[in-house]
Amino acid sequence: MQDWLIHFWNHLHTAAGLLETIQTGGLILLFIIIFSETGLLIGFFLPGDSLLVTAGVLTIQNGNRPALFDPWLLTALLIVAAILGNQLGWWLGNKYGHRVADRPDTWLIKKKHLNAARVYFSENGASSLLLARFIPILRTFVPFAAGMGEMKFSHFLKYNIIGACLWIGSLIWIGHFIGGTTLADELHKVILIVVFISFLPIIWKVAKNFLANFNRNP
Repeated sequence: MQDWLIHFWNHLHTAAGLLETIQTGGLILLFIIIFSETGLLIGFFLPGDSLLVTAGVLTIQNGNRPALFDPWLLTALLIVAAILGNQLGWWLGNKYGHRVADRPDTWLIKKKHLNAARVYFSENGASSLLLARFIPILRTFVPFAAGMGEMKFSHFLKYNIIGACLWIGSLIWIGHFIGGTTLADELHKVILIVVFISFLPIIWKVAKNFLANFNRNP
């Protein structure tokens, strides 16, 4: 099982692997991946950002490559997947969060991810639900942390819907506009840029904490 997941992870984190996965699995697989990454704690390894941009690229014809999806249908379907996933994450955190926090680490679920999400949620409040959508790993664990923190269902749902629309809509349509240009032939470079940008908030947070500690202890 572990070897299969590692192989699947490696496959999804290459441009060729993403294209093959999307073209083979279609809308159903895309829905499952986005739902799993945002709703199931074990889905943190899934490449939501690069997946969305790649799927967006495939919504427009370019040369001999036909459009694989309708961009509006794709956007709407994956927004629903992201909303349902986050709501499941909130429910799991609300119902089982403390049990998970008290259990030892497994090879797939680490307490450090949950703790990082709890800190991020406590520091940023409701806005963390919007910001975390664009940050790998945190987008999986912040809804769970919000459920553990007993955030009201209606309040969570509002920010969940807004965050899903911003995340899914922006990345799919960035991919859509890239798909009609020569950049579509260099998808691996586009994915690298997207991944780098998605990790910028984490890099900034680490650098900010380092500088704060350095100033306190010169």
